[in-house]
Amino acid sequence: MEIQSVKGTRDFYPEDMAKRNFIADLWKQVSVRNGFAEFDGPIFEYLAMYQLKSGDEISSQLFSFEDRGERKLAIRPEITPTLARMVNQRINTLPRPIKWFSVPRLCRAERPQKGRLREFFQWNIDIIGVDDCLADAEVIFCAVDYLQQTGLTSNDVVVRISSRRLIAALLECFGIEKQGLEKVYGVLDKKSKVPAETFGKMLEEAISDSAKRQKVLELMSVKTLIELESFAGCGEKAKEAVDELKKLFNYLEIMGIKEFCRFDIGIVRGLAYYTGIVFEIYDKSEQLRAIGGGGRYDNLLADFGGPKISATGMGMGDCVLGIVLEEKGLFKNISEKNNIEYFVVYADDSLKNETLKLIATLRRAGCKADFSYKGGALGKQLKQASAVNAAKCVIVGDEFTQKKQIIIKNMSSGEQSPVDVGEFFSKLR
Repeated sequence: MEIQSVKGTRDFYPEDMAKRNFIADLWKQVSVRNGFAEFDGPIFEYLAMYQLKSGDEISSQLFSFEDRGERKLAIRPEITPTLARMVNQRINTLPRPIKWFSVPRLCRAERPQKGRLREFFQWNIDIIGVDDCLADAEVIFCAVDYLQQTGLTSNDVVVRISSRRLIAALLECFGIEKQGLEKVYGVLDKKSKVPAETFGKMLEEAISDSAKRQKVLELMSVKTLIELESFAGCGEKAKEAVDELKKLFNYLEIMGIKEFCRFDIGIVRGLAYYTGIVFEIYDKSEQLRAIGGGGRYDNLLADFGGPKISATGMGMGDCVLGIVLEEKGLFKNISEKNNIEYFVVYADDSLKNETLKLIATLRRAGCKADFSYKGGALGKQLKQASAVNAAKCVIVGDEFTQKKQIIIKNMSSGEQSPVDVGEFFSKLR
């Protein structure tokens, strides 16, 4: 019986692994240089932890199981609940602000589609203990810093920014009751993801009053922060939220990434725990799901039994990001960077031990070096060097025995020249 990989998962052959490492290694590098410290947690947690954050319906969206002790567990679909649990456990000893990042492997029991799989990797960065929207600006900056490092520009991607605090204040002003807000949020989050007719029907189901519904539609048509001034009569809460957004965009301009960012009232984020600034990152072609997204979640630690502490963060998965990088041709140099630098060949079996010494010395010097296990004719060994895309060949032949010299052959140009072994290694150092 031929066994296939499970639908919604991926096999990472060496060429695929090189792309995955390119994405994940850069996530880590950018996080560290932006002042974040790495953490991780278990691959599975108690199911109740995810139900606490997202409700009982989350059970159908993840892989859950009972262990031998009849404990209900689940493979992690995200890392944020683990973050909240871990921070709460040491809340009195952790220095603030807490700036952590993680690159976990996650699983969700979803229908696989383009940019969305059942198993994936996700970059998370979080700042806990800073009330000012400067923390939100830094999270956005870190995300943009990463995207720039991959080679993406403001012509390729955009960060669309809004505020749950603002939308909540305006919906309250329109007379929409608090108990109905979460349903309305869920509908508004679908505005850019479904046809206009479908959105209209969903909104009608969520808001039966036509006058209130019309106000919501007017709000969702706003394009700039200036246009929000027409809702100025909606009270102090709305004004404070607008002022916070203006302050955020000022920070982003100072930090030099304003061209990547724009206000978008349609960014709502479907999850209930967001309380303030929210954002999503998209490929400008708008043919794909969001590359990443996040926002402020000031109540989450308290919901998990800890103190009420402000927090903000972001998640970026590797699936959509990988598609964007592939389409933009930004993976093209990865294989060259991982190629063998030196492939050592030997003209005679009597030189095999000397070849092994050379190989070991090259590797200790930090070079990517390999050789033929079988040896044999020099021509066959050189073909093997070509097959692994080696940049250069080190040929160990008569010159080595007579003069302690090796031949260095450039595999792309075909040029070759003798060099003293001692001189060769001194240059490497």
